[in-house]
Amino acid sequence: MERLRDQEIVVRSIKETDLKTLWTLIYKEENPEWKLWDAPYYEHHSKSYKEFLSEKNSWIGNNQKKVVEINNRIVGTVSYYWEHQPSKWLEMGITIYKQLDREKGYGTRILKLWIQYLFDTLDLVRIGYTTWSGNYRMIHIGEKLGMTMEGRLRKVRYWDGIYYDSIRMGILREEWKELNK
Repeated sequence: MERLRDQEIVVRSIKETDLKTLWTLIYKEENPEWKLWDAPYYEHHSKSYKEFLSEKNSWIGNNQKKVVEINNRIVGTVSYYWEHQPSKWLEMGITIYKQLDREKGYGTRILKLWIQYLFDTLDLVRIGYTTWSGNYRMIHIGEKLGMTMEGRLRKVRYWDGIYYDSIRMGILREEWKELNK
């Protein structure tokens, strides 16, 4: 994969030299702050660096996961997975791990690069993601990118004593093309 670039943002394949940083951001802490936004209702488990390295093949050379850099510093990851590959139903995700890198418009710019890349390289008619109503940032990013709220399952995510909705956002290829002429 070539590097996707927007000014100081780069989305690129994961290299072996990235693994220590990724482990530190994702698995070193038992309760990392980023998990408060990324499906906190699912349990997070820290792991040793040795454990993480045993899974390195799922990171390096995996076309479905990419690292995100801002000013040559790893700040996050983007990914996609097949909800149902035979029908070409693809879902994507993004995580920006440190609070200091959020609320600066990076998420929107990163996902714009990622969506364009996915439409350019895969035979898809739709790209989407699922979030939860507590993650107002992801809902706002989807709206800024022209995505439609395709579904809201009410009060199906229980976390910290509160029920939240599951939110599904999506955009069709023709809608994306029209918005990005």
